[in-house]
Amino acid sequence: MTCAGCGRENGPDAKFCGGCGAPLGLACPACAHPNPPGGRFCTECGRALAARPAPAASEGERRQLTVMFCDLVGSTALSERLDPEELRTVVRAYQDAAGDVIQRLEGHVAQYLGDGLLAYFGYPRAHEDDARRAVRAGLEIAAAVEALSGRLAAEMRVTLAVRIGIHTGLVVVGEVGGRARQEQLALGGAPNVAARVQALAEPGTVVISGATARLVPGLFVLRDLGPAALRGVATPLRVHQVLGESAAESPLEAAAPGGLTPLVGREREAALLLERWERAAEGQGQVVVVSGEPGIGKSRLVQAVRDRLDPAVYARLDCRGSAYHRHSAFHPVIALAERALGLAREDPPEARLARLETEVARHRLPAAESVPLFAALLSLPAPDRYPPLALSAHRQRRKTLGAVLALLAAVAAGRPLLLTVEDLHWVDPSTLELLTLLVDQVPGMRVLALMTARADFRPPWAPRSHLTQISLPRLSRAQVLEVVARVSGGRPLPPPVVRAIEAKTDGVPLYVEELTKMVLESGLVREADGGWELAGPMASLAIPATLHDSLRARLDRLGPAKAVAQLGATVGREFGYEVLAAVAALDDTTLEEALAALVDAELLQQSGVPPRARYAFKHALVQEAAQESLLRSARQQHHRRIAEVLAEQFPDVAETEPELLAHHYTEAGHAEAAILHWKRAGRRASARAACVEAVAHLEKGLALLPAVPDAAARAQHELDLQTILAPALMAVRSPTAPEVEQAYARARELCRAVGVTPKLVWALEGLWAFYFVRGRYATARELGQEILDLAERLGVPRFRVIGHQALGATLLHLGALTEALAHLAQGAVLYEPRPPDAGEDFREVNDPGVMCLAFQGQALALQGHLDRARARAEEAVRLARACAHPFSQAFALCAGVLVSFARGEAAPALAQADAALTLAREHGFPLWSATATVLGGWALAAAGRHAEGIERLRRGLAAWDAIGAGNLRPYYLVLLADACRCAERAEEGLAAVAEAGAAIEATGERLWEPESHRLRGELLLLRDATRNAEAEACFRRAHDLARDAGARLLAVRAALSLARRAASAPEGRRLLAEALAGLDEGFDTVDLREARARLDAAAAR
Repeated sequence: MTCAGCGRENGPDAKFCGGCGAPLGLACPACAHPNPPGGRFCTECGRALAARPAPAASEGERRQLTVMFCDLVGSTALSERLDPEELRTVVRAYQDAAGDVIQRLEGHVAQYLGDGLLAYFGYPRAHEDDARRAVRAGLEIAAAVEALSGRLAAEMRVTLAVRIGIHTGLVVVGEVGGRARQEQLALGGAPNVAARVQALAEPGTVVISGATARLVPGLFVLRDLGPAALRGVATPLRVHQVLGESAAESPLEAAAPGGLTPLVGREREAALLLERWERAAEGQGQVVVVSGEPGIGKSRLVQAVRDRLDPAVYARLDCRGSAYHRHSAFHPVIALAERALGLAREDPPEARLARLETEVARHRLPAAESVPLFAALLSLPAPDRYPPLALSAHRQRRKTLGAVLALLAAVAAGRPLLLTVEDLHWVDPSTLELLTLLVDQVPGMRVLALMTARADFRPPWAPRSHLTQISLPRLSRAQVLEVVARVSGGRPLPPPVVRAIEAKTDGVPLYVEELTKMVLESGLVREADGGWELAGPMASLAIPATLHDSLRARLDRLGPAKAVAQLGATVGREFGYEVLAAVAALDDTTLEEALAALVDAELLQQSGVPPRARYAFKHALVQEAAQESLLRSARQQHHRRIAEVLAEQFPDVAETEPELLAHHYTEAGHAEAAILHWKRAGRRASARAACVEAVAHLEKGLALLPAVPDAAARAQHELDLQTILAPALMAVRSPTAPEVEQAYARARELCRAVGVTPKLVWALEGLWAFYFVRGRYATARELGQEILDLAERLGVPRFRVIGHQALGATLLHLGALTEALAHLAQGAVLYEPRPPDAGEDFREVNDPGVMCLAFQGQALALQGHLDRARARAEEAVRLARACAHPFSQAFALCAGVLVSFARGEAAPALAQADAALTLAREHGFPLWSATATVLGGWALAAAGRHAEGIERLRRGLAAWDAIGAGNLRPYYLVLLADACRCAERAEEGLAAVAEAGAAIEATGERLWEPESHRLRGELLLLRDATRNAEAEACFRRAHDLARDAGARLLAVRAALSLARRAASAPEGRRLLAEALAGLDEGFDTVDLREARARLDAAAAR
């Protein structure tokens, strides 16, 4: 806070000025205007003033801090040379010089350690550029002590120099010491590292750690000193000597030489600015104010517009508000005038004055008035050859404003002028007055005044026709992904990482860039095959160090409302007033005022009014920063209180959102309560077929098991969790995923250890599904029999259904149709739908009744009972829908495609496959996604869309192989061969048939062996019509295999292939008659219709 009386900068907690003792007011959180003590509203912009910030809580805070350690060189020798009183004078002068610099840059002197000094930047109030302030303070302290040394050398024959070390790191700031003497100190490694870094500095120099250097890239000129081994620090740290400030005025300017990320999502705004520039260049002066929240890309848009203009045809002048000079009159105007007049700050006053006179004459300004006015503004000595101004302060101020405007008009008269004024929210009142005059006068000038401001800045000028306001929105999801891709060099990041970046950054470009850079630098991902892959398990993304300061600065400006923000952030990204009120120990008035302040500061969005109001943090990173600022112990207390309140006072939330209570109990360290709620959340998600969410909930519960001390309770909890997790894993990651086998095997082991026999059925059923899909039918058959034997002992009908279904499905794929049908029919008879209130802690992988019906339909179709097959397939789909079990629905639809294939009906097959694909994609079922892709491919090819169908078939087969499935491969390859036959692509078809044969031998899946031989014969003839004998041998082999297996439909097809050839037609008709004997349905289907027609035609002859 700057004292209005003497101009001294005071700390943010000061109530009275340290220079003159005058009472201090409050800086407005919106416009930073200093207000007199006692006011409730800002006298500049009318916004509500926060109460004076309360001192830091005694329990402390976690925060990123930039720590400076400053040490006086040779203090021991000084103490030997000087009288103690003289030494006291010298040390105090040094401490005052350093303290003044630190206070002016809004740092905090934590301790005076004899001849040393410890300072914090980022506490008690954070700024978005604390690291920059610290390094700048270090340079200024070194210069101030050098100047002090010159004075003391003359007065006391004493020379002084300092060594300064700076480091940035995570600390806990809080009270230390006993009751008699307490201090607010930062505890952690950062102060110690800063002290060690200081020891590496030469006298009169500043050395910073790599951690600090990464926060100020391009803003200072650094000399790399390489890695240094520091006492007490495990690994060497890279350190840098600071040689001085660079010419860059902003982080964007500093980053420009290294290349900026291309502008994304601002094409419309850039086009509007260029259109306004065209108007200005034609003499219709324009003013544009680009506003938006921090990090939204205001400066980047300005830079993009500059880049698109030809520098040869326009003049450019830039200035900006500065957080360091908010109360320094005309600070940006002085920089603007110096640039317009071509004055270099390093030149001596005489040279600057001569250049001033030259430029005034060149621009044809009245020298007698302009030169003295600009000399006064720029702190140059007034030349004797000009008469003194002899003006009142007010009159001189108005004349100075007019002179600057005249200078701008003169510059624009030569070439159109692009005048950029950045960070309006930090400009001083005098500069704002100049800009107000410019807004009035700009229509007659060839000037585009392009200004930027934070979203909460309220300009003092009224709307005008030549004034345009552009409010930058957040980026869309697609634009966020584009920024991520550009930062990652066009190489794709793993989808989980991209989703995490998208969720945390909320469309703010700076956040997207910095979080992506952090990911690339953190070791979370590694380069692989032209992209990036996870180097280990996906971890939560931390707040980048480059964003810590700006996020904490927004929180520290809140005053007492910060505590409410911290509590609300602990409740969640969104929360209701009633819940927060029940948790917070505040009266309604205080709470509502604090929430209003958070909404005013644009940290929260509000809908409704208390007590029914709901609030949401605008940024996930702000919420995270608010939470992380709490000590772990305080955070745990908050979470425990929130969980207790939700459980006791909001039972509906506990019932419908058990994962919310689970989260709070987890963070509170209450493992058993958390496990119970994670289990409930997993069960609830599974019941809704939200399997991805179920897996996430249940894995969190499993992770807490080591915290349960009782072994028996721990085993029971794990069994409960594993029996819900395993089927969800099967749905999400495919039945063949290794973790599926592990989950079911662990569940089986726990069942036997705990003695819970009924749940053993579910474990065995899951293991059966794993081996069945893997194509390991011998093991699957053994498990099916074990399930059936156990079910018979338990006497539970549903368990018997599962056993019959498992055995029936396995036997079906082994080609034992009759035996398979017996089991499937018995399972269908025993099946009863599970009542919705059954209350088990698990669900089957697939509804057993649906499976019995669907597999029955397939077996009946292959036996030639095509109408009954269709009826069973349709019944399976209806039952799956009635069960509201999407996994079973997808299975039933895919199983129905085989019946359509058997009936030769491409259109229904395509509809079923596409419906299954939609379900699979919606719910994340990779197994059914691959299956539906294959089946739809055959349907397309059978419908005449050959190329499209074969391409889709191959895509599905690749996906099927990718998930590690071993079963059904012969079936899918037969479909591919049939599609190639339709497309007359014989070589591809024969390759598919050969591959199908190899898959049959590898798995023992004989169901489609007859069809593979038949198709081989058809494709041989397609390739060479003279190979009749070889083809006929294939057809006979197909017929014999089909007949022996009881697959009459496949026998009919083989016989038809023989009957279509003149040489083998009689044999084919004989075999057709045998195959059709006993069939009394399905004669409207393709194969049976042709078979009957051939027999009838032969009989008629």
